[in-house]
Amino acid sequence: MPPTARLLALVHQATASPLGAWLQRWHGWLLVGLWGLMQLSLLLQHHGPRHVNDSARYLIYAHQIADDGYFEAGHNLRYVGYPLFMAFWLKLGTGWWGIVLGQIAMSGLAARAFYRTMHRLSPAASGWVPAALATAALVGWRDAQQFNVYLLTESLFASLLILAFWALVWARRGPTGRWLVFGLLVLLAGIARPNGFVVAAATGLAGLAYLRQRPDQRAFRRALLALVLLAPAWWWVLNKLLLTFTLIETYLRGEIIYAYTPWVVEPTEPLQLPPADMAPLLRLAYFMLANPLYFGKLALLKGLLFISYIKSYYSLSHVLAIALFIYPCYWLACYGMRSTAWLPARVFLTGVVLWQGLVVMLTVEDWDVRFLLPLLPCIFALAGLAVADWLAKWPPPAPLAEQ
Repeated sequence: MPPTARLLALVHQATASPLGAWLQRWHGWLLVGLWGLMQLSLLLQHHGPRHVNDSARYLIYAHQIADDGYFEAGHNLRYVGYPLFMAFWLKLGTGWWGIVLGQIAMSGLAARAFYRTMHRLSPAASGWVPAALATAALVGWRDAQQFNVYLLTESLFASLLILAFWALVWARRGPTGRWLVFGLLVLLAGIARPNGFVVAAATGLAGLAYLRQRPDQRAFRRALLALVLLAPAWWWVLNKLLLTFTLIETYLRGEIIYAYTPWVVEPTEPLQLPPADMAPLLRLAYFMLANPLYFGKLALLKGLLFISYIKSYYSLSHVLAIALFIYPCYWLACYGMRSTAWLPARVFLTGVVLWQGLVVMLTVEDWDVRFLLPLLPCIFALAGLAVADWLAKWPPPAPLAEQ
């Protein structure tokens, strides 16, 4: 018997035991308790709402919206969703506490939706097991919950991402109105932060995957043709997105982590710079083609650092926890990508992570891992799908016949 089969046989035995029956009945409340204790511990650790450098920018924008109905143009418009969320609580007079408690409430709603979605994607009789394990990872891994008490975009974005995942699977069967809910959640996630567009980009990939698996390929070919015909629009959108980013300047500094000078890449030869009057997308392409080795080294290091999670300034216990828990989740997630679960859901989860990784490779990694942590729900979901697939593939052993 393969090692995986032996391990799953033990899981089946455990779920069939009295303890397993008790867990099946009460695991929902245990997850609620774990989530509640995690939120309480975070509030106690940070003594309430946590204000950091970027918080001031969001709060100023939120006060402008709440007090004067003023919306800024340019780069600030790309994360207007979060200041709008903050402005709602400020308008109610609840202040920072209202914002953070609202984020915590959204986190709880998202965790509930996450569990239901995982259960829906796990057809086996023991579908509660992968759903419970994935949700326990979501609410029990401290880094995945820590931004709930921060005045930053990450918590709201992660909740909206999970709710979009829920709506995608929920809309699979049902009236057309469910797809409108999904579209609204994708839009809200997209305006919650500047790189929120990765959710829409992953949605596009999921849509293509859905059309590709249909017997009639005409809709798939029409979708591809539409993407080609819309090339001028994509060109305009990408240039608009890049307009307020100083990518070339970042490349010249050799930064891997934004504003972290101990880790930089030094060019081995003079760099070829694009003309300043070029369109942003052309400037980026020019730099990449004129300096392929330097750009490739920068992009590769940023991508590896993004997915590695670990930073040199982390404590030893934090590094060990990541190595012993997150890396096995990565391994399971790779299996989950190839599971038998609904293909568009798998493509959506994988696409979000890959698009964000590409964005980091083109821009810069963050000191606080703020690009990866909101995506951990995608990793945990894919890992749960792997477990669900294995449980379905190796059903419980038949009971021995009485002699």
